[in-house]
Amino acid sequence: MDCKKKEGSESSTRETRIERVRSMLSGFDVEGIFFFEEANISYLTGFAGTDGVLFVGGGKTLLLVDGRYITQAKDEATSCDIIKFGDRTEGMAGVVSDLGLKRVGIESPAIDLNSYLKLRDRVKNVFLNPLSEEIERIRIIKDGGEASLLREAAIMAARALEETLGHIRPGITERDIASIVEMKMREAGSEKPSFETIVASGSNAALPHAVPGPREIQDGDFLIIDYGTMYRGYHSDETCTFAIRSVTKKQAAVYAIVKDAHDKAVDGVKAGIACQDIDGIARRYIGDAGYGEYFSHGTGHGVGLNVHEPPRLSEGSKDILEEGMVITVEPGIYIPGLWGVRIEDTVMVEKDGCEILTKMPKALRIL
Repeated sequence: MDCKKKEGSESSTRETRIERVRSMLSGFDVEGIFFFEEANISYLTGFAGTDGVLFVGGGKTLLLVDGRYITQAKDEATSCDIIKFGDRTEGMAGVVSDLGLKRVGIESPAIDLNSYLKLRDRVKNVFLNPLSEEIERIRIIKDGGEASLLREAAIMAARALEETLGHIRPGITERDIASIVEMKMREAGSEKPSFETIVASGSNAALPHAVPGPREIQDGDFLIIDYGTMYRGYHSDETCTFAIRSVTKKQAAVYAIVKDAHDKAVDGVKAGIACQDIDGIARRYIGDAGYGEYFSHGTGHGVGLNVHEPPRLSEGSKDILEEGMVITVEPGIYIPGLWGVRIEDTVMVEKDGCEILTKMPKALRIL
């Protein structure tokens, strides 16, 4: 693709996203919104710096940065007016004053209490409306460009894991496996891991968020590898469980239960279905098989510029699946003192089903 066409397309996409935010202002009863989270600022402007404030409203799109980021901001955030600040709070207060604002939205999950109180003290006569879930949902539907990047990230990650499997044998440590996976992801083109790679074996596999340690892989282990990569800001997320050298009848039976629960939940994914219903499909199947007490987390979550974002597939979730959402489906069974099994794919919601983005086969594999 011609670079100028690509840049123009990306600029047009960001302007469309900005206009969508503008259309939401009246519903929030504010004249503008201050954004602080890096992912949201990047999504709306293209600015990839790690310190900035974005204001959308009042007919203005303003990116506030300190002196370190002026050049980068001008290069990346071409649809914004760039404002240099020495003090973040003073810079925000200046925007409020210059535009004569009276009601301003604040991305509350991304600002600490001290900063909020400083701003409130500086703009005493302005109503600051904390926005949380409303802001989280801005990125919930992925466009075609985002879908392509998510697919690429998943392909890179799977290639890396496949290349890692040949190194796995009794005697290698969890920590070493994690290092190899992350090295292979970098070689495949990853910017960085989506999160600290989870490699858990034996009784450690019964811990859903185990940290890779010095434990050596042994014959008969279940080995959980939960990994992901970031490509151009977008994340993959996938979990595979392998058996080392051999598998018992109980291990094979539990693996089959988790895989069936996973497959049934994936088959249930389509636009218009409640997230809690997808969670319920997996949870009921595992419960009916007698292992309900060992499924200790939600069935999934959204994935995009953050590896965990809305919607959430869990009991009590109010989210409804929509076409273009990208979610994980990751049921598990964790038996303390023995081992655990988790199987996870990332899927894109379609009108009548879903596209599985992650690429590793999920049939039981003995290494």
